Amino acid sequence: MLIQPLNSNQGVTIDGPLLISPKVFADQRGFFLESWNQSKWNEVFLHHNQAVQNFVQDNHSQSDFGVLRGLHYQVFPNPQGKLVRCVMGEIFDVAVDLRCSSNTFGQWVGAKLSAVNQQQLWIPVGFAHGFLTLSDKADVLYKATNYWNRECERAIRWDDLHLGIDWPALATTPKLSEKDCLAPMLSELVSGDLFE
Repeated sequence: MLIQPLNSNQGVTIDGPLLISPKVFADQRGFFLESWNQSKWNEVFLHHNQAVQNFVQDNHSQSDFGVLRGLHYQVFPNPQGKLVRCVMGEIFDVAVDLRCSSNTFGQWVGAKLSAVNQQQLWIPVGFAHGFLTLSDKADVLYKATNYWNRECERAIRWDDLHLGIDWPALATTPKLSEKDCLAPMLSELVSGDLFE
């Protein structure tokens, strides 16, 4: 398993998100990989000075080409860390730092996750998450460290100029849910909508 911290859109390593490349055993029959191992992940978290996490919920979404989901997150008392992977197709996955005390507040990291590269993105508490579907269809699986809670759910506009996310260019406008179309800009959030 190869673990890489990621650089933000401003070229600074953001403390928290990690890009994971699992060891893939492939032959003429197909492949095998270990997508999750609590013991190994405990070592990863401790090595990167993060609290050990336990996942309590697995989610699966399928999206058509051009669908953009996000930017979503949950605040206290039910904040979520997420371990995201794409098992069919390809997505551009993004995490935005919403920790007010962080030197990288408002900066973002992004990575292409696909069924071909088998990479995963760890997005800790304190970050908003979103992705854009780049293939005809994409199946995205993610593990969450806390349960979904409607009262704690928040969103930020995907095209907020303050964030300046460099989404891959599409020939069409991204397809959004009504909720994501109406999401506020980062500057419109109140203190309870952010992290310390």
